[in-house]
Amino acid sequence: MRVLFMGTPAFALTVLEALCESRHEVVCAVTQPDKRGDRGALTASPVKMFAERRGIPVRQYAKVRLEGAEELRAFGADIFVTAAYGQLLSRELLDIAKYGTVNVHASLLPAYRGSCPVQRAIMNGDKLTGVTIMQTAEGLDTGDILLQKTLPIADKDTSATLMDKLASLGAEALLEFLDKLEAGEITPQKQDESKATYYPMLTKADGKIDWSLPADKIDCIIRGVTPWPGAYTFRAGKMLKVHRAHAESCDIDMPAGNVIKADKRGVAVRCGSGALVLEEVQLEGKKRMCCADFLNGCKLAPGEILG
Repeated sequence: MRVLFMGTPAFALTVLEALCESRHEVVCAVTQPDKRGDRGALTASPVKMFAERRGIPVRQYAKVRLEGAEELRAFGADIFVTAAYGQLLSRELLDIAKYGTVNVHASLLPAYRGSCPVQRAIMNGDKLTGVTIMQTAEGLDTGDILLQKTLPIADKDTSATLMDKLASLGAEALLEFLDKLEAGEITPQKQDESKATYYPMLTKADGKIDWSLPADKIDCIIRGVTPWPGAYTFRAGKMLKVHRAHAESCDIDMPAGNVIKADKRGVAVRCGSGALVLEEVQLEGKKRMCCADFLNGCKLAPGEILG
């Protein structure tokens, strides 16, 4: 099958790599325009860099819905596949190919429509997630479900580790879908609108730790916002990033945010219920380090308040 692929970040790259190793032909890769990095240099997306190495034609549009239809039609694709592309498509684009456009979405729709489904699933304490191959519609992730695969969320998963797992699962699901599509074995299913959930894009404020929450909830939030925007609190007016932690039971009567103890095992902080033990932190202006090393240069006493 002739596939026109549209995607941008590492998640999309995993899907594209699988397509290129399959019996299908990728006729074009569409990705977001190059962006300027911290030092001002233009940086290409992972999808663009891979496609150029493979000799796949690359197209980039500031607004694909306004300028891409005629050029993309000329590739004669049987199907358009999107995966974390980053732009909404017009009805004209969605209908160009024989089989229309399908999307690889990193949630079990209709849950977690829109952005950040991986992060939000972890932050909410979900135990199960998955990927959906859906028929792309003009609404935000509202199209028919074509195929789904589930994946347990491990207790130590961060959004980075879970994203990698879901990218591989999404690639597997897409190839299975294409085989079933050609065999006439796909039965589209309407989404249950009553079960649809949406969440806003993450901001840096989502990473600020609220010590009044239960410790296990804070642990979920930390893992969900790792690596971006990152979890943080404040110590003596300086930001203290929390890269790794775990929740423990605690019956000590102290206000939330108070340090209970600090030793080589970590820094235990009282929460709304239970305690959070900080294992790996980074004080503003310093390097990331385990708490044992951190405490060598920064003494924390029981009763000190974080937040």
